[in-house]
Amino acid sequence: MINVQHLTYAYDPEKPLRFPDFRVNAGSQCLLLGESGSGKTTLLHLIGGLLRAQHGSIQIDETDITLLSESGRDKFRGKHLGFIFQKNHLISALSVKKNLLLAPFLSGVKQNEQRVSEVLQALGLSEKADASIHKLSQGQAQRVAIARAVLNRPSVILADEPTSALDDKNCERVINLLLDVARHNQSTLLIATHDQRLKSKISQHVAL
Repeated sequence: MINVQHLTYAYDPEKPLRFPDFRVNAGSQCLLLGESGSGKTTLLHLIGGLLRAQHGSIQIDETDITLLSESGRDKFRGKHLGFIFQKNHLISALSVKKNLLLAPFLSGVKQNEQRVSEVLQALGLSEKADASIHKLSQGQAQRVAIARAVLNRPSVILADEPTSALDDKNCERVINLLLDVARHNQSTLLIATHDQRLKSKISQHVAL
């Protein structure tokens, strides 16, 4: 569950971003819609605890993350949230498997090779476990990024413009994959996008 109330953030004190109040129920899907510069990525980073809210509350699974310390937000994010960024931020010199094992290590969560194998199999990447990231296609690398996001069975998955650079066929493939993975893990899915093609896939929309 995500519940945002009275949230504002300002890079420039003269031009604060004011976000609408909204709630996404546990296990549901929602789109944050808006053009470039509307604050979609900022809002996603606030919900993910990468930025600290200056005013308002962000409740995730009964925890108001605006009240947590920086280290507390880091721990909460590692245990409860999965991020899919515009750029995948994978380490090209490492194998697919090592990239996935690195995620729980950095979050202070026990590494689980069996879980890595399960996620790779579910996303059709089992044969790529030992391949270096730089040898993957763009679509395969994107699936590895999705695998990393769901590895710790997060209650919330946050995705930032996951389809904006894709043609219609690959857009359909990626959004269906995200929906399937979220439903399989019973995760709440929040996607920040200006991609109008996704509106028919997810019924709840928040306009910025």
